[in-house]
Amino acid sequence: MATRKPAAKPNVSADELKQFYRDMLLIRRFEEKAGQLYGMGLIGGFCHLYIGQEAVVVGLESAAEEGDKRITTYRDHGHMLACGMNPDGVMAELTGREGGYSKGKGGSMHMFSREKHFYGGHGIVGANVPLGAGLAFADKYLENGRVTFTYFGDGAANQGQVYETFNMAALWKLPVIFVIENNQYAMGTSQKRSTSTEDIYTRGAPFGIPGELVDGMDVLAVKEAGEKAVAHCREGKGPYILEVKTYRYRGHSMSDPAKYRTREEVQKMRDEKDGIEHVRDLLISGKHATEDDLKAIDKEIKDIVNQSAEFAKESPEPEASELWTDIYADDIPQGAAMEEDA
Repeated sequence: MATRKPAAKPNVSADELKQFYRDMLLIRRFEEKAGQLYGMGLIGGFCHLYIGQEAVVVGLESAAEEGDKRITTYRDHGHMLACGMNPDGVMAELTGREGGYSKGKGGSMHMFSREKHFYGGHGIVGANVPLGAGLAFADKYLENGRVTFTYFGDGAANQGQVYETFNMAALWKLPVIFVIENNQYAMGTSQKRSTSTEDIYTRGAPFGIPGELVDGMDVLAVKEAGEKAVAHCREGKGPYILEVKTYRYRGHSMSDPAKYRTREEVQKMRDEKDGIEHVRDLLISGKHATEDDLKAIDKEIKDIVNQSAEFAKESPEPEASELWTDIYADDIPQGAAMEEDA
């Protein structure tokens, strides 16, 4: 791989840099394994991999504090792992097993963790954005100093509900960071063909929402921008927009042949901009780790991922009775809904 021009001085310690490498590698290896299981028929439905975009969520999670919230779309496995959710539970959910975070009922596109303040995984494009503002509204009401990271893509950025949410978030000064994970192709249409403005983050300007464009293939740049956005929100200044320019190496989903771009384009991004290789270069060139150290980390991560796959395979499928659990409508008194309608 071509060595990227090194930063003058990384804004993190050697230990933090190693942790970034470990966290991004976990996402990469986990997603590669998920792709294998999908090919074997063990993961059904849709499966959207995060390979190539790892630096985005790892960088932003480094700027978060305990109690901060995150909500995203259906390309969500990386977000789950980055916020500390157990790979076993994530993989078991992907395979629809009882040991999964949503008891096997949510699959790849819908899983949650109240413990880790992860509020999905949402299958409707752009629909998570107003929900993210709602989470931030609750935090403002409670005056608890928390921030919500609301992730969506360049395709979702053209949805009308996004701009309705911008308006409300600005009006009420909600502590929400709108993270546009711009992988440049949405589902399969390039940004140049689908979006009238080159810089999507500027769309917050009419609402008075500040923002910036960030190199999403550089975890250190993402961390720095994330810290700035978090400070803005915690100071009560309202929402902030981060357009994080990134790139996915695989198709939109596992069923997408990605014929709308060339193999040469993808390979060029891998060779010149890969986020994991960038950190690897910093570790080696800064003498923070040796090749053997990094090989040991890779082996450790592969063992964790293989264990998650075995856990998923061994976990039973949900009982049919699970269809009737977690249905909150059962708590409504008989006839109450009809009385409200009347």
